Amino acid sequence: MCRWLGYSGAPLYLEELLLKPEHSLIDQSLESKQGAETTNGDGFGLGWYGERPEPGVYKDTGPAWNDRNLADLSRHIKSGLFMAHVRATTGTPIQRTNCHPFHYGAWLFVHNGFIRDLDRLRRPLALAVDPSLYSAMEGTTDSEIMFHLALTFGLEDDPFPALERMVGLVEATAAEHGVETPMQMSLGITDGARLYAVRYSSQRDSRTLYHSADMSALQELYPDLQRFSPDARVVVSEPLRDLPGAWERIPESTALTIESGAVETRPFEPKAPA
Repeated sequence: MCRWLGYSGAPLYLEELLLKPEHSLIDQSLESKQGAETTNGDGFGLGWYGERPEPGVYKDTGPAWNDRNLADLSRHIKSGLFMAHVRATTGTPIQRTNCHPFHYGAWLFVHNGFIRDLDRLRRPLALAVDPSLYSAMEGTTDSEIMFHLALTFGLEDDPFPALERMVGLVEATAAEHGVETPMQMSLGITDGARLYAVRYSSQRDSRTLYHSADMSALQELYPDLQRFSPDARVVVSEPLRDLPGAWERIPESTALTIESGAVETRPFEPKAPA
């Protein structure tokens, strides 16, 4: 499938999460322990925020473990909010426009999962995208369609209701075309100020997703974590290190917001748009 992470906290060199942990995202691209596939080598990408409102984005089609540019960038880029993604394709081509994160304005979007039988559902879903956004879609993935549907339904104004309407539309369209349990997803979204995550699937058996525990408490247990700020939080497809008490599994059908180190959760309940 895919693996991804998101970080929010004091500015941090990207290598602290992408390269240094024993089970870093780069390690997960080669040997995932909890993913649907062991290897996630069909491209990668990262997006980060600095002094400008729009994020910087770097993506390529090769495997993350073999990209020297990615290693060099992660040692020199420092950011207080970033996301990264390693891809295992579910059938769409390996090309740069299909690599995550997808971005629009200040927003970044990553996805692990699929829309089942996309070939049967692609046309009606794509036609539901607002015409003003349609030309912004450059690739062929279900993930990019999901992102632009969420934008269509008001992601920039209120993310979770927009995502609930997006999933509701996918499930309603799938029902019309005889496709059962169409949605499998863990999502990461950010506008540069807040980090949002969702774990949901139509069959209520979603891919794994975790967030880190309170850093102040962890630093009392693990002194080597002092390099992280007290408000640091990480959302990951699977834990970066085997530290007891460090990771909390995000429940099924749950939406999560991280801002200034605080974690808020709410139920995620798809609704078919009117």
